[in-house]
Amino acid sequence: MNEQLQAGLKFSWHYTVPARASVPVLYEDTAFCRDMPDVLATGYLVGVMELACVNGIMPFMDWPARQSLGTMVNFRHLAPTPPGMRLRIEGEVLEVAGRRITFKVEAWDDVERVCEGTHERMLIDAGRFNEKVANKSVNKVAAV
Repeated sequence: MNEQLQAGLKFSWHYTVPARASVPVLYEDTAFCRDMPDVLATGYLVGVMELACVNGIMPFMDWPARQSLGTMVNFRHLAPTPPGMRLRIEGEVLEVAGRRITFKVEAWDDVERVCEGTHERMLIDAGRFNEKVANKSVNKVAAV
């Protein structure tokens, strides 16, 4: 990790909402969701907020050997956004404590603020992490 990754670092990211991110399309295999409004699904929005944080800290990491994983999300989805609208996500690193990074993040569409909250990520060594996952998969198969 680069020593410049510290509290106070601010970043911005843009993302255009694809049709696949709307509730009826994302959850097309769930009958009642097909009748829901054609707007950005909250679960997808959470992922976009996470990606904005990853993008914000990526210049300070030895990517792809060093990466980060989400460990906590606390977001309020404030307003609907239809597919095709562009989101602007603004973030700030609130704290860097060892491998843990805490963020404040907000998002706006073309009309209004649509999301706000905090997010936490943990820095990882991708090789070690992937090895642990592979071992877990092998042990699961052996247990069956």
